[in-house]
Amino acid sequence: MANHRRRRDRTEVSCCLKYVIFGFNVIFWFLGFSILAIGVWAWSEKNTFNNLSRLTHIPMDPAFAFIIVGAITFIIGFTGCVGALRENTCLLAFYAICLAILLLIEMTSGILCFIFKDWFKEQATEGFRAFIVHYRDDPDQQNLIDWIQEGWLHCCGVEGPKDWDGNRYFNCSAVEVGSSEACGVPFSCCVRDENEIIRNKQCGYGVRSPDYPHDAANKIYQTGCLPAGEAWVERNLLVVAGVAVGVAFLQILGICFAQNLRADIFAQKSKWR
Repeated sequence: MANHRRRRDRTEVSCCLKYVIFGFNVIFWFLGFSILAIGVWAWSEKNTFNNLSRLTHIPMDPAFAFIIVGAITFIIGFTGCVGALRENTCLLAFYAICLAILLLIEMTSGILCFIFKDWFKEQATEGFRAFIVHYRDDPDQQNLIDWIQEGWLHCCGVEGPKDWDGNRYFNCSAVEVGSSEACGVPFSCCVRDENEIIRNKQCGYGVRSPDYPHDAANKIYQTGCLPAGEAWVERNLLVVAGVAVGVAFLQILGICFAQNLRADIFAQKSKWR
C-alpha cells in the first residue's frame, strides 16, 4: 500500500506544467545554439581567433553581439529544459533568477532610455559614426550598415550623406590618392531603380562631387539614419510597445511556471520524507 501511495503522489507534479516549460525551452535552447554558432562562425571567417588585435573593436562587432545573445539564450534555455525534465529545483531556480534579471535589465533600460533619451541619442550617433569610419574594416559592420540604409530605413549616413566624409575612402580628399569612391557613398545609399535586377555597386561613386553630372538628390537617400530611425519608431510605436510587453509577459510567465513547478517538487519531496 505504501508503494502504491508513493507512486500516486508522484503524479501530483503537474506533467502539463513540466512539459510546457520543457517544450518552450527546447526551442530557445536550439535557437540560442544557432545564434551562438553564427557568431563563432563569423569570427572564424574573419580570423579573429588567430588575430587578437581585432578584439579592440569588439563593442562594434555584430558577431560579438550574436555570441553574447546566443550564449545567454542557450544557457537559459538549457537550464529551463533540463531543470523541468529532471525536476531539478536548483536549475529551475537559476532559470527563474536569469529571467528575472533579464526582465529587470529590460525595464531599467526602457525607463533610462525615456528619461535620458538625449544622452542615448548622442551615444547612438557616435556609434553609427564609428561604424562609418570602420565601414571597410569589418565585413559584418559593412553588411549591417548596408542593411540599415537600404533594407530597413532607406537612409544615408547619420544626419545625411555628408557624414560619409568620415570614411577615408569616401572622403572627397581621397581623390588625391586616386580612390574611385572619393566624394561618394556606399551603394546602399542609392535609390534603387524599379527595373534594376542586378544591384549596381558603383551607383554611389562621386555623387557628392560638385562635378557630378546628375541630380544627386534623386540618386541617393537624403535623410540620415538617425532621423529616419526616430520616424520609424514613431510610426511603429504601438508595434514596438506590443512586442516589449509580449516579451515581458512571456518572461513573467516563465518565472511563475518555474516557481510553481519548484513548489510542486518540494511538496512531493516533503511527502516522501
